[in-house]
Amino acid sequence: MAKDSSTAAKTKRVLLVDDDAEIIESLRLALEAKGLEVMIARDGNQGLAITEREEPDLVILDMMMPKRSGFLVLEKLRRTRENPPRIIMITANEGSRHKAYAEMLGVDDYIRKPFPMDRLMASVDRLLS
Repeated sequence: MAKDSSTAAKTKRVLLVDDDAEIIESLRLALEAKGLEVMIARDGNQGLAITEREEPDLVILDMMMPKRSGFLVLEKLRRTRENPPRIIMITANEGSRHKAYAEMLGVDDYIRKPFPMDRLMASVDRLLS
């Protein structure tokens, strides 16, 4: 029997905000393989605009980007949204100060690059369940 659309689970939507094309592509493939809808932003300003318009369930956010850093995006989402999306920050930065700051701003997970894909996917599963 076919499910009627009102009872079918809504496809979870993930926004990738990163300026590295290779990372975006590998993450997009892994997320789509999980049946998630993936949107892509190449910088922080675009990430904010898409979040406002599309209201993704999860944002995977790079820290170092042109136009607006991941920190500024995180801060704005946490400050201006009543129900902000879950946020995973990914970074090549080693400093623990950055991690502490991201946690203070309310990031849901903080993952250092390079990371094993299954580490990120476990976090995605946890935050979307």
